[in-house]
Amino acid sequence: MATFDKRDGRAEASAVAKQAFDVVVIGGGPAGMAAALAAHKAGARVAIVEREQHLGGILRQCIHPGFGLSHFKQELTGPEYAQRFIDQVHATDIALFLNSMVIGIDSGKPAEDAAVHTVTLMSPAGMMQLTGRAIVLAMGCRERTRSEIKIPGSRPAGVFTAGLAQRYINIENLKPGSRAVILGSGDIGLIMARRCTLEGISVEGVYELMPYANGLRRNVKNCLDDFDIPLHLSTTVTRVIGHDRVEAVEVSQVDERLAPIPGTERIVPCDTLLLSVGLIPENELSVAAGVELDPRTRGAVVDQSLQTGVPGIFACGNVLHVHDLADNVTTESERAGAAAAAYALGGGAETNAVADTSCELTVSPAGIAGYALPGRITAVALTKLNFRVRRPVDTARVRILANGEEVFAGKVRAFKPSVMESFPLPAKVIQRALDLGASEIVLSVDPVEEA
Repeated sequence: MATFDKRDGRAEASAVAKQAFDVVVIGGGPAGMAAALAAHKAGARVAIVEREQHLGGILRQCIHPGFGLSHFKQELTGPEYAQRFIDQVHATDIALFLNSMVIGIDSGKPAEDAAVHTVTLMSPAGMMQLTGRAIVLAMGCRERTRSEIKIPGSRPAGVFTAGLAQRYINIENLKPGSRAVILGSGDIGLIMARRCTLEGISVEGVYELMPYANGLRRNVKNCLDDFDIPLHLSTTVTRVIGHDRVEAVEVSQVDERLAPIPGTERIVPCDTLLLSVGLIPENELSVAAGVELDPRTRGAVVDQSLQTGVPGIFACGNVLHVHDLADNVTTESERAGAAAAAYALGGGAETNAVADTSCELTVSPAGIAGYALPGRITAVALTKLNFRVRRPVDTARVRILANGEEVFAGKVRAFKPSVMESFPLPAKVIQRALDLGASEIVLSVDPVEEA
């Protein structure tokens, strides 16, 4: 137990139990497990810190199929997908700190070892500190709530985020209501429309603010079309009605500026409102550790090895940017874990590329691209760029610009906001940008008029 110093009012940290590792992974979901396994495979001593009592993260409540199609080449449910990684973790000597909440990440002081990071965590056993030369942030994301989208009306029971309702049904065996309205057509909202129907809950409809569905096309078909659940586009909930419990919601059509159109209001009776209105990366720990965030993704700004601006701290999965497929989370997190191990074991050596002190390029989105990741390129090597578009388009082209000059152009094809795109940026394009004296490259997605 820590002792208290009356002279300066500070607890003496020397009494806190400490353990040393090469890589400490924060988060035991699909991202954290994949990163930990990759770091362990590279020869690092690894620890996973998870605040829940079990590994698996959000996948434990995602009992629907659709996972593993690219990574395992077969269709699995969320728990099946997670269990494969849980079994792999248990087959190693990766240290597990479950039911443990990380309360801070500190870097070493210049007078000490500045390359060592200290993760302070709390568990039923008390406070503990884990040290590591590399940290992998894999905390996932949280759902946006009613207060964040400012729906007017009363504050009765019966308003849930879609993920919370999913946990109630799939994990807690609780029925959130009998007659539901779903706001938002993200994948979790579409999946919960089907799940509620299968559980005997009447779904009055899915209402989407935008003029297009935000979920994957396969989920629109499998979850709505196959169950005759109506999808109302350019429509939103403008009022919640009810005292003790939701009795109805008011929905209105919106114009091209997404403002409700007067006179289009109608009342939809229901006792439950499920919100599927977006996800936000859980970056409170990242900010406290001094990590710079991208205002577009609300995740960390990283380089091509997924290292943040704080040396030795890496980020991956939904805490970095929101993914639509767990398979993509796994692939990205394996890169982060391998890079973290290389950093920890090699004393800060670059991963997947030879360090080039003359290469320092920022990456910015343009056109209809909503964001571009990584935000920095620090090595002349093949770099994987990820991005999403802000609206669907049938014909558009990816262009790379440096100092206003086009240095690369992709093929014309369709893009959708529901799909995270991946684009391989050749090393020669990066070198061309440097030869032009550029400090920034621009990833622009530009609509192309059909002939």
